Amino acid sequence: MSLSEIQARIAKAEKTANRAPGSVQLIAVSKVQPNDRVEAVLQQGHRLFGENKVQEAAGKWPAFKQAYRGVQVHLLGPLQTNKARQAMELFQAIHSLDRPKLAKTLARLAQELGHCPTLFIQVNTGEEPQKSGVLPADTDSFVAECRALDLPIAGLMCIPPVDQEASLHFALLGNIAKRNDLVGLSMGMSSDFEKAVALGATHVRVGSAIFGARDYS
Repeated sequence: MSLSEIQARIAKAEKTANRAPGSVQLIAVSKVQPNDRVEAVLQQGHRLFGENKVQEAAGKWPAFKQAYRGVQVHLLGPLQTNKARQAMELFQAIHSLDRPKLAKTLARLAQELGHCPTLFIQVNTGEEPQKSGVLPADTDSFVAECRALDLPIAGLMCIPPVDQEASLHFALLGNIAKRNDLVGLSMGMSSDFEKAVALGATHVRVGSAIFGARDYS
């Protein structure tokens, strides 16, 4: 599948859901993708990308940002507090804020650096023990805690369990966001982004469908 095909499917899903054209941002997930594939997507004019690891992004994106104007890179994977400073310099948004210690570290660094990326709180909607994220029952209090730290919380993010209907988790995330007056919903990946668009996603994360299969060897 190509970038243009994914963009067309998003546009169709927006129309079907009676949403404004362009209301959903496509994050091209470039983790573990070779630079030539990434550059091919850049050359097609796409400017919003997602990475899972700070170290990988640090080795890949500074040069691309110099060569292509308007590039934004979002962190989608877990963030260790000892990498928070580097992340705040590299990324325009962080989708994986998931615990009070990280929130306090980001707030301290924001004061020190004078800027902070846009932040999404990751919610573990499936309450899976192996997965990062705030539990749904704890999300309201965590949102309030982050706001008390003056953190720029734009919305919520989730990764539904692979063996459950994704729409149920997207709807749950949307309800939590609504009651907390949050607009941003980072949800939906290659296999289910159209369902996410129908349920209010503002950011969908698509990787291998754009770049091709990843080689982890």
